[in-house]
Amino acid sequence: MIYILFYKPFNVLSQFSPEPGKKTLSDFLSLPKDVYPVGRLDYDSEGLLLLTNDNVVKKKLTDPSFGHPKTYYAQVERVPDEQALAQLRSGVVIEGERTRPAEVTLLSDDPGFPERSVPIRFRKNVPTAWLSIVLREGRNRQVRKMTAAVGHPTLRLVRVRIGALGIDGLTPGSSREIQRSELSV
Repeated sequence: MIYILFYKPFNVLSQFSPEPGKKTLSDFLSLPKDVYPVGRLDYDSEGLLLLTNDNVVKKKLTDPSFGHPKTYYAQVERVPDEQALAQLRSGVVIEGERTRPAEVTLLSDDPGFPERSVPIRFRKNVPTAWLSIVLREGRNRQVRKMTAAVGHPTLRLVRVRIGALGIDGLTPGSSREIQRSELSV
């Protein structure tokens, strides 16, 4: 079995098949055809992807019934107050359905990610803040929809952890192989 941690850069599709004018995982990795990402990161999101050909691991990490945590750092417009943070923690309604409770923390410092190829939009009179958001489900564009629902649109989104696995030591576009024993599933 193969297990690869990959730091997906901004504006890269979480797929190997080509799409005109867009970078994909195949621009960074050459892997056997049976290796796929576990879950996805949107084109405009960055961070940790696990790629494997172990279908048991894929199921355990993506099926919400297993409740594996995924940690994201979201840079949002304006500094959320305690009421907005409480709403995110208890779950918000997106597309007619309430999200599961999330662990949400306002970070006191910028996490120091590498500069993006395309900078986030900058508005001199609108401050930004970083949130740590731990989800145990994975709905389409969930973090972005949750922060927008409480009035703090996400400007930059980086997945930093999947369970016990983190992007520590990786830079955008880099990868490393891990052992099955490093997975907490």
